Amino acid sequence: MTILQSILFVTGNKHKLADVKNILGDRFEIKNHDYDLPEIQGSVKEVVLEKCKAAAEIVKGPVLVEDTWLGYKAMNGLPGPYVKWFLNSVGPDGLYRMVSAFDTKEAQAGCTFGYTKGPGKPIHLFEGILDGQVVPPRGSNGFGWNSIFQPNGHKHTYAEMTDEERNSCSHRYLAAMKLRDFLESEKN
Repeated sequence: MTILQSILFVTGNKHKLADVKNILGDRFEIKNHDYDLPEIQGSVKEVVLEKCKAAAEIVKGPVLVEDTWLGYKAMNGLPGPYVKWFLNSVGPDGLYRMVSAFDTKEAQAGCTFGYTKGPGKPIHLFEGILDGQVVPPRGSNGFGWNSIFQPNGHKHTYAEMTDEERNSCSHRYLAAMKLRDFLESEKN
């Protein structure tokens, strides 16, 4: 199969890199570099726009960045884009305990990709959101908060799914499909 495009994905997370490579398949060559990008406080959109702008300035060319979030309905969307910091502080069990006293365990998992052709060029955002439930940690496959998020309509958490199962239904998959469609349309 012909490679449509080579993309520099700026991330330090090897699991996210593997997921994106698996989801986008062999039509795109996904290269990687880990730059220390600013992590501003703000909405997911603001975070991704700033990361993409900063990465494009460093690279002086096309880049892809991503931010993932987990929002609890009972907490009006928190921890949201700050889930990484919560996870580092309290771990998956602590993330579950944060919502365990509430009646609802409903949550949304989200992924937003930012892509630009370079500095000063438009930044395109691609978002995938998946509804689910926060559950006590289960499973050992995956990373981050995968063990506490069970997508609606599924009996398993992300961490109980195989990579293939997770990558066919996840919030990252939904966002990556929008990204793929955009990149393919750019080549036509």
